[in-house]
Amino acid sequence: MPRAHTYGAVLGFVADRAFGDPRRGHPVAAFGRIAGSLERRLWRDHRGRGALYTALCVGGAVAGAAVASRVVRSSTAASVGLTAAATWAALGGTSLGREARAVGAALEAGDLAGARERLPNLCGRDPQALDGPQIARAVVESVAENTSDAVVGALVWGAVGGVPGLVGFRAVNTLDAMVGHRSARLRRFGWASARLDDVVGWPGSRLTAALVVLAGADPRGAWQVWRVNGAAHPSPNAGPVEASFAGALGVRLGGTLAYGGRVEHRPVLGGGNRAVEVADIERAVRLSRRVSVLALGVAVGGRLAWAVLSPPDSVWEVPPPRFARPRRTAYPQPGRSKGRHA
Repeated sequence: MPRAHTYGAVLGFVADRAFGDPRRGHPVAAFGRIAGSLERRLWRDHRGRGALYTALCVGGAVAGAAVASRVVRSSTAASVGLTAAATWAALGGTSLGREARAVGAALEAGDLAGARERLPNLCGRDPQALDGPQIARAVVESVAENTSDAVVGALVWGAVGGVPGLVGFRAVNTLDAMVGHRSARLRRFGWASARLDDVVGWPGSRLTAALVVLAGADPRGAWQVWRVNGAAHPSPNAGPVEASFAGALGVRLGGTLAYGGRVEHRPVLGGGNRAVEVADIERAVRLSRRVSVLALGVAVGGRLAWAVLSPPDSVWEVPPPRFARPRRTAYPQPGRSKGRHA
């Protein structure tokens, strides 16, 4: 039911804009607790164990969503409600903007300690190793990357796979945040989660970068930095997104950072641009919001177009039978003989 998905996706998007993430009882947090408990039971320093862990977590989430979708399929209202709830749970654009602005407000007030305290809500970098300009840069980079991970990617997979697609994408993204690190403990166990996140994040990251080119103040700069520097980033999906943001905002991203107890020297994105300033945080949040609205239009429009152009027996919508087979009766029809001939 493509129309049910459209209505549900729009309602879920509006709910995220209006309310953001709930402070308690968030479905993603519940999934994280279950995944954490399973990790403690299955962990071994082995890729095979990590692959099993990833399959159980993601497969279980997708299966549950598929069952729920099938249960409500006969009711348009219930399908809209389920899609809206799943979209709201999967998106995180409003909370992303709120946290980024909170860090920016602390920096503007000269409260470096407060900015360091709030930064872990956005990214996993060591805040104590960062000064004010480095924190501002980290916030802009986090806004860029999470525009793809927390908004655009979810909308894309919702358009492709409905509620199971939404839930599956968020499950993969959550596992990558939990175990997809290159620490000594998780280098092998989290390998499958990290690689799967690279795969499912590919379409959303490219769409995000393309929409940044369209929505940014400097389309030519966004395109040039994406084309020149996007592939230099160690992450195949964060690279195009951060590079396009750097070009659109006219700032320089990347460089040295402290992450997960280690120091990384990442390539500079937009090397000819100026350094990030605190005011650029607000500019990045506004660009993220414009990209999110455009992504919603692309996602729901693409699904509706596919439903119109696809054959009737497509996976999107199977029409009901046009007529029912007549029932056979045990008694002769009026005007007809019981025998084989008249």
